[in-house]
Amino acid sequence: MIPLLATMFKELLLLVRDRSGLLVLFVMPAVLVVVVSLVQENVLKSAGETAMDVLFVDLDHQDFGKRVQKEMGESSAVKLVTAMDGQAMDAEQSRALVEKGLYQVCIVIPPGTTEAVQQRAMDQISDSISGAAFGASGAEKTALPRLIVYFDPLIHGAFRSSVLNALKLMLLTMELEMKARILAETLPVRFNLLLQTVTGQPLPDPGSDSMFQMDSEWGTRRLMDVVAGQSRLKKLPTSVQHNVSAWAVFGMFFIVLPLGGVIIRERQDGTFVRLRTLPVPYLTILLGKLMAYVTVCWGQFLFIVLVGKVGLPLLGAPVLTLGSDPMALVVVVTSIALAACGYGIMLGTLARTFEQASMFGPVSVVCAAAIGGIMVPVYAMPHLMQKISLFSPLAWGLNALVEIFVREGSLRSVLPELGYLTAFFAVTLIIAWVSFRRRDYQMGATAY
Repeated sequence: MIPLLATMFKELLLLVRDRSGLLVLFVMPAVLVVVVSLVQENVLKSAGETAMDVLFVDLDHQDFGKRVQKEMGESSAVKLVTAMDGQAMDAEQSRALVEKGLYQVCIVIPPGTTEAVQQRAMDQISDSISGAAFGASGAEKTALPRLIVYFDPLIHGAFRSSVLNALKLMLLTMELEMKARILAETLPVRFNLLLQTVTGQPLPDPGSDSMFQMDSEWGTRRLMDVVAGQSRLKKLPTSVQHNVSAWAVFGMFFIVLPLGGVIIRERQDGTFVRLRTLPVPYLTILLGKLMAYVTVCWGQFLFIVLVGKVGLPLLGAPVLTLGSDPMALVVVVTSIALAACGYGIMLGTLARTFEQASMFGPVSVVCAAAIGGIMVPVYAMPHLMQKISLFSPLAWGLNALVEIFVREGSLRSVLPELGYLTAFFAVTLIIAWVSFRRRDYQMGATAY
């Protein structure tokens, strides 16, 4: 027991003297947590509270353009800009502003849109009532009226699609209401003319109750609605929970750099030879290193949790909540620390020089973090990358912590991730042990 504790104390003493290593292990992940959490929190608040400026050019100046402007003006997410320096803008001026990146979106309603849409609706309804072939009135042969949307060239993906889909939904609603109104005006006239033809009698006054009439507003009455279901979670997840989980895992895996470096330096400066002369099994030395660096990993995690609990709220971010199962959290963090330390021991055993370890170690951790969802959510990756992310140990650790923090999971719900992390730890130790025994057999203990 004493040799084990002595080895552990030696490793901690060496690490305390390595100030640059401590900065990498503690300060770097803490800074990442603060910066990324504040940026994401500001983006989330801006997306929900700050209206986006949208250039709006109405060249129609009739009912359709006014209706579009009214519908969009009622949205709290959009602020329509219709004039610049007190003067109305034309389409080319607005398009130029968007192309320069001064605005992200510009909506242009061409002249004559109202007449074209109304005529098209009347022709379609006339064809439908008369039973004529589709497009017999020529409505489908004319050019389809279009609402033109210009985007900043740097805007891609989901934002562009969401804007277009919202506009299409709004136009569909307006089209249905317009068709319903025209149908309510046209159908009674057609019916009463048909009734007069059949009976051969004069019709009552158009305003009397005996006339066949329709409510022109029936098209605005909803048949269905969509509501967001209530989540079973007691508290909504925050960006702080995800970022603390992600960058804590990232920081713990950076333990490979000092741990691998210590093993290599001990081989190069002869310390390992002196340790082998002591009546202490190599397994005891290995366990001492493991206990020391697992303790450091726990220190990293607790420091980042402290930042999430105390530091981030002072800067305006939400307070970190740790879930409802402390025992599961302890097991998960310990498993992540063991996996990270196992990887560091394997790297220090396989690498022949400190330069090799210092180059391969951080690069491999960053790559595993990138494919593991630390930097970009896995669901936003291509399908192939999503499959590859299943083999990242950082993804296993992140998924387990998110399950505990965000989804209020238990030990049972993270058993698969714990199994993967434990297996990874065992495999890395086996590889390190086999490499050590082979080198010891080939070169002898004095070669170290």
